[in-house]
Amino acid sequence: MNKIIARGAEAVIEKKGKTVIKKRIVKGYRHPELDEKLRKQRTRAEAKLIERASTLIPVAKIKRVDEQEKELELEYIAGKKLAENFDKLKNKRVIAKKVGASTAKLHDNHIVHGDLTTSNMIYNPQTGETHIIDFGLGFISQKVEDKAVDVHVFKEALEAKHPKNHDLLYKAFVAGYKTSKNASLVLKQLEKVEKRGRYKAQY
Repeated sequence: MNKIIARGAEAVIEKKGKTVIKKRIVKGYRHPELDEKLRKQRTRAEAKLIERASTLIPVAKIKRVDEQEKELELEYIAGKKLAENFDKLKNKRVIAKKVGASTAKLHDNHIVHGDLTTSNMIYNPQTGETHIIDFGLGFISQKVEDKAVDVHVFKEALEAKHPKNHDLLYKAFVAGYKTSKNASLVLKQLEKVEKRGRYKAQY
């Protein structure tokens, strides 16, 4: 019997042996035909992103795609989500730098994750690898703005989930991210994104 290990707004994640199955949830507020179409499109789009990302960085590789059932079957990654134990790890700076380098590789290949948080990263202490998971909100974009927002989301996630270490972790992430050929452009745009955020927050 499959065991539910996560439940989100868009999907349910079940563990099945050495794999996990991501099932997109029916949205009752949408017209049934539209809901069917959207869930099928998003399943296909996420599968393509994961396939592309798997040639670049550690991710949970796809075992099966079922567009009719709106399911993705992926390899199970041993370890814990970084959100749960990042602050306790002795090598957290090394991990953050590697995450930055992985993000740089995604961005250099125009993959925007869309929800780049430590809740979507699994660290395996046996291999020393950090796998980025859940590309459900991801998309392809060459825009510097989209990549800057991706980094901004990660920075905010560090501040929210890891307040004691966020500055140290973010600096390490940036050191890794600077391996991107467009790092300076993205980080410069990030400053503009953050200024807009502060401006909006005043009102």
